[in-house]
Amino acid sequence: MASVTYKNVVKKFGDLTIIKNLNIVVEDKEFLVLVGPSGCGKTTALRLLAGLEEITDGEIVIDDRVVNDVAPKDRDIAMVFQSYALYPHLSVYDNMAFGLKLRKTPKDEIKRRVNEAAEILGITDLLQRKPRQLSGGQRQRVAVGRAIVREPKVFLFDEPLSNLDAKLRVQMRAEISKLHQRLQTTFIYVTHDQTEAMTMASRIAVITKGNLQQLDTPQNLYDHPNNLFVAGFIGSPAMNFFPAKLVKQGEKILVDSGDFQVTIPDSHSAPYKSMDGRSVIFGIRPENIHDADFAPQDIRGEKVTAKVDVTELMGNETLVYLVSGRNTFVGRVDPRSKLRLNDTTQVIFDMDKFHIFDAGTEEAIR
Repeated sequence: MASVTYKNVVKKFGDLTIIKNLNIVVEDKEFLVLVGPSGCGKTTALRLLAGLEEITDGEIVIDDRVVNDVAPKDRDIAMVFQSYALYPHLSVYDNMAFGLKLRKTPKDEIKRRVNEAAEILGITDLLQRKPRQLSGGQRQRVAVGRAIVREPKVFLFDEPLSNLDAKLRVQMRAEISKLHQRLQTTFIYVTHDQTEAMTMASRIAVITKGNLQQLDTPQNLYDHPNNLFVAGFIGSPAMNFFPAKLVKQGEKILVDSGDFQVTIPDSHSAPYKSMDGRSVIFGIRPENIHDADFAPQDIRGEKVTAKVDVTELMGNETLVYLVSGRNTFVGRVDPRSKLRLNDTTQVIFDMDKFHIFDAGTEEAIR
């Protein structure tokens, strides 16, 4: 087993800096997910760890060993790529055994490892097939199995589910999570899909433009985002944002968007008492916006008048796209809601679940 540390890691391609002073400590047996939009540097960070790219500056440490100049084959890692990268002319068994044969592992040991991995992944009956005879999900299992037989210290996954259909992605998410629990090995997983990150990770590193924005547990990222980018990236649909000002009225603090005002509960207002007139961005998640007819009774709600622009009935919930003056936003409301296109209505903002960010720095104000 192994811990992994990025120490002030920088990666440049010519004059273009892809990774900017990355510092992450991945604990032994942890499932860390690197998440961010396409082009943010997360795959490059993984390739630096694998030794497939050279570090421009800084250090990568596996356990207590600096691996900057260690060959990929000697780092004791195994990588599962976005493309399955299977040899089409080899059977599943031979694909999984290929790396072990190169290392001149004894045949009995190869057989043991391949059979154990195949049993874990449920592909024992596929060992004699060729890749062209497999479905996408089966090929992905073979690619994972090829990594398992290496018995590495660290598993690296580079967007392994992006080529699968939606149903299979959900299934394979669960399979990879169970695999981590069974193997008790360090997993580092790259994805741009925040749902994958939230459902699988012990901790998540949110990256954009080569910068680490926040490293935290999924629940803390959701509840306490450090800045506007993290708040907007984590959660689906994304958090609603409203340019606004803080206004002090007597002992009350109001958020004034220009089109509506909501009052911050006294129990949450202390950080904002001295910010009268300050420009902020007010954030609230769709699930904290309710149809007035079905709002929970135990919330501290503020009414906002809005016009219904679009409704999307999802079965277990309804997404309602709303317009209030210049502001457009979305609420995730009770499926029994009777809100319809072009209705003017009042929705309820749950003011125990709001976020406020500085308009200039975009950092959270808590």
